[in-house]
Amino acid sequence: MAASASAQQPAIKIGLVGPFSGGSADFGTSMKRGAELAIKEINDLGGYVGRKFEVVVKDDKSTPDGALAAAQELIKEGVVATIGFCNTGNAMKALDEFQKNKVPLLVPCATGSPITKKYPTAESYIFQSSATDDLQVPFVVNDAVKRGWTKIAIFADTSGYGEAGFKDFMAALEAHKLKPAYVKRFDVGVKDLSDAVKEARDAGAQTVFTITVGPENALIGRAREALGWKVTQIGAWPLSFPFYIDNAKSAAEGSLMAQTFIAEPSNERRSTFLANFRRAYKVERITVPVAAAQGYDAGYLLAYALFTIKNKTIDGPAIKHALETNDRPYYGVVTTYKNAFSTTDHNAITMNMLYLGVVRNGAITFAYPEDARRNLAVQRKG
Repeated sequence: MAASASAQQPAIKIGLVGPFSGGSADFGTSMKRGAELAIKEINDLGGYVGRKFEVVVKDDKSTPDGALAAAQELIKEGVVATIGFCNTGNAMKALDEFQKNKVPLLVPCATGSPITKKYPTAESYIFQSSATDDLQVPFVVNDAVKRGWTKIAIFADTSGYGEAGFKDFMAALEAHKLKPAYVKRFDVGVKDLSDAVKEARDAGAQTVFTITVGPENALIGRAREALGWKVTQIGAWPLSFPFYIDNAKSAAEGSLMAQTFIAEPSNERRSTFLANFRRAYKVERITVPVAAAQGYDAGYLLAYALFTIKNKTIDGPAIKHALETNDRPYYGVVTTYKNAFSTTDHNAITMNMLYLGVVRNGAITFAYPEDARRNLAVQRKG
C-alpha cells in the first residue's frame, strides 16, 4: 500500500532550458543530453522518496527573446527549479523571471561572469556550475604569458558573452601590466574577418585570443591559415566546439583553450559516464563533452540538494537553502562537489579544476602531460 501511495504522488517538475535549435544547438544539445541522462538515472533509482522527476524542456532558440519566453513558460508550468542556458546574453535576459518567482536556476553551460553577480548572493536564486570567464580567461592568459606571448590580439564578438569576456580579458592583461597588441570587436554572424586578422598580424601579435561561440572562431582560424600566419589561436572553451574544429580543420590544430573536462576515461566515474552517454544516445563522439559533463553533474547536484530537504516541502526557498547548505559529497564527472555552494558563493567551479586543452588530430586532449596526471586526482573546490 505504501508503494502504491508513493506511486500516486505527482512528479517533481524540473525545467531544462537551452539552445536546442539555432546557432548554439551543438553545445546546447550536449548539455541537455547530459542533464537528461542524470535525471533518468536518478529516476531509475527511485527518484525523490518514490516521486519521479519530470523534465520540462524548453528551447530558447539561441536568442535572448527566446530565453525570456522559455523562462516565463517554465514558471507558468510550475517547475520547482531549472537547469539551463548556454549563452550568457540569453541567461542574463531571463534571470529576473527566476529571481522574482523564487525558482532556483542552476547554470551548467553559460560561462559569463555576470550571471551570479546580478543579485546579492545571499538573496540570489541563481547558481552556476560552469567555469566562469573570470576564471577561464586569466587561466589562458597566464599560460600565454608563461610561453612568452605578451603581444596578444583580442577578437571578441558584441554578444552578451563577448562583452563580458572582453572585460575579463582586459582585466587579465592588466594583471600582467600588458595591453592588447590589437583589438577587434565584431557582430555575431560576420562573414569575413580576413582584413582584421591581417591587421593583427601586422601589429606584431604573437597569438590571437578569441571570445565568441559560433562559426566566427573558424573564420579567424582560416584567415590565419590563408595568410600563412603561424600563430596559435587561444581562448576559453568554445575553441573545443565543432563549429571551430570541424570548420577550421587544419587551422584548428594546436589551438589551446580552458577545459573542465577532457573526454578521456581517467577514472571509473568518467569512464562510466562516457560509456553510458554513448550507449544512451547511440553516438561515438560527444559533440561538446564539457557541456555534456557539466549538464550531467548539474542534474545530480540539484537532486542531491533535494535529498537533504527533511520536511518534504519542495519549493524554491527550500531548494535554495538546500543548495547552499548541502555538504553531502557528490562524486561527479567534472570534480567531486562538497559544499559546492553557500550563502556567500553561488559558483561551484574554482580555477584549480581547469585544464589546458589542445586540438590534436581534430580532437581535444591535454596540452600538458602533467595535467593528464593531475586529472587522475579529483580536484576539490579551492
